[in-house]
Amino acid sequence: MHMEKVGVVDFGGQYTHLIARRVRQLGVYSEVLSAQCGPEDLKGLSGLIFSGGPSSVYDADAPMASAALLDSGLPTLGLCYGHQLISLKKGGEVKRGTVHEFGPADFHPDRSHPLFAGLSEASIVWMSHGDEVKKLPDGFHRIGFTVDCDLAAVANDSKRIYGLQFHPEVTHSEEGMVIFKNFLTLCGCRFTWKVADYVISLEDKIRKQCEGRKVFLLVSGGVDSTVAFALLNRALGPERVLGLHIDNGLMRKNESADVIEFMNREGFHNLKVRDATGDFLKALEGVYAPEQKRKAIGDTFLTVKDDALESLHLDSKEWLLAQGTIYPDTIESGATKNSAVIKTHHNRVGAIMELLELGLVVEPLADLYKDEVRELGLLLGIPEKLIWRHPFPGPGLGVRLLCNKEAGRTVDAGVTARIQAQLAAEGLEGEVLPIESVGVQGDSRTYAHPCLLKGPRDWDRADKISVALTNRVREVNRVVLELGALPGGSYKSVTALCEKARLDFLREADDICTQFLMSENLYSSIWQMPVVLVPMEKAGKPVIVLRPVVSSEAMTARFAVLPFPLLDKLWERLKAAGVGALLYDITHKPPGTIEWE
Repeated sequence: MHMEKVGVVDFGGQYTHLIARRVRQLGVYSEVLSAQCGPEDLKGLSGLIFSGGPSSVYDADAPMASAALLDSGLPTLGLCYGHQLISLKKGGEVKRGTVHEFGPADFHPDRSHPLFAGLSEASIVWMSHGDEVKKLPDGFHRIGFTVDCDLAAVANDSKRIYGLQFHPEVTHSEEGMVIFKNFLTLCGCRFTWKVADYVISLEDKIRKQCEGRKVFLLVSGGVDSTVAFALLNRALGPERVLGLHIDNGLMRKNESADVIEFMNREGFHNLKVRDATGDFLKALEGVYAPEQKRKAIGDTFLTVKDDALESLHLDSKEWLLAQGTIYPDTIESGATKNSAVIKTHHNRVGAIMELLELGLVVEPLADLYKDEVRELGLLLGIPEKLIWRHPFPGPGLGVRLLCNKEAGRTVDAGVTARIQAQLAAEGLEGEVLPIESVGVQGDSRTYAHPCLLKGPRDWDRADKISVALTNRVREVNRVVLELGALPGGSYKSVTALCEKARLDFLREADDICTQFLMSENLYSSIWQMPVVLVPMEKAGKPVIVLRPVVSSEAMTARFAVLPFPLLDKLWERLKAAGVGALLYDITHKPPGTIEWE
């Protein structure tokens, strides 16, 4: 069925499967390969793409490519770590870069080269690296650069080997798909594979795995679990599928009631509901660290699920567990051999991994990204209103409610001095906030401070300052802009627990923000807007952070630009609800994750 096939070699990069997805989008079948694959695994391939990865090529445990891959004779494209590895193994030199690039950069290609046919003179690309190639191997030459990376693109035309320091696979490399299409053309591909065929193959896979058994699915009511529920019903029939919606007390305002109403309206009558608010709040008592919170939530889901199975008198030998897991959940949880743990998703805790090893979990969407899940949902006839609903994390508001064990945290004086010097050079005021959040830099997890800017009210300038700060000060992985704050006093860290009163406050703030997006016709213009309650106070009142982003597959994101006059209106509404300051996250992903934690 597939006239051509391209192999994507996995070096643990956050975007490995996204590369495979981009190739399929262009009409060429693709498969992810191990970095240690042999000659037999390369049969029938038209080309190879080496992924990025979290390691340095000089790390003792850095993943290496097999001899079969390095000497395959196939057209080969190395990306980020893959580019560095090829250069090193072919006799070049890789060193730590003087500037670590995270986020957008202006790339200047040699437009006469066939790999860059049709590109602009200056093309926006997405960087995420610390090391870079400093000396080329024999037979290679430069075909593109950025201001901070001289060898951003290289080629050995006689051997059809190419290397890019940036990530063309992410949405925010604006002409990345052009580059991929050019590479696939160099591979001799004819672009004949169709994504629509995927539904049939998914259904066949479900029937094979579930032969002789029924399936029990946890249904949050979001896009992923709803699509998984619809797909399982279609593949197996509703008599072999049972959904369970668990109200974990971490939902948005009126969330569970809305989910039940939707399911009934759409004819999904094989859905049970269980209120387990007390179980989850008890499990989160005294838990502060984001990873511990995620694991506590994931483990509690399993406990509640087991209780539900017992109360419904379902034989565990007859029923398989199903989840609406999508690929970002897997890769950010460090599930592939060489990938780093960014954050453990609730559907990737230890007990789930044990069940997966035994083949007792059905995950029909596990190789898909959010945009693919939405496309699949539309094919299954799910209403567009739900398909384009903003994503909501499985752990709910639990990950948007940041906790803090002790009040009065301070920031290292050296970090503060470096930030102040950067801000002074821009003529701005700001400070490093005494809290930390999860980020992703160079395919690895970070846990670092946000930097607060008091101005400018200029999105382009704010963007440049954000990129400069996160690239040059390692201890900072986010930048936030102060939209409004009560007068008097500084920002102070406070002791903050995961408890009902704080959750209720966040629930109300989240609802105010959602209603604001709807009333101002902004909801469809952004991909998601997490509302975060941080463990700080301003003038004795809680501090809220807005995180509006534009994305498609969740692996990368740009902060969304909303009109300042409308944001001022939102600040007035939140201030009236008891908020002491409203901050706006102006960080891309990377270096900041979409959720704060």
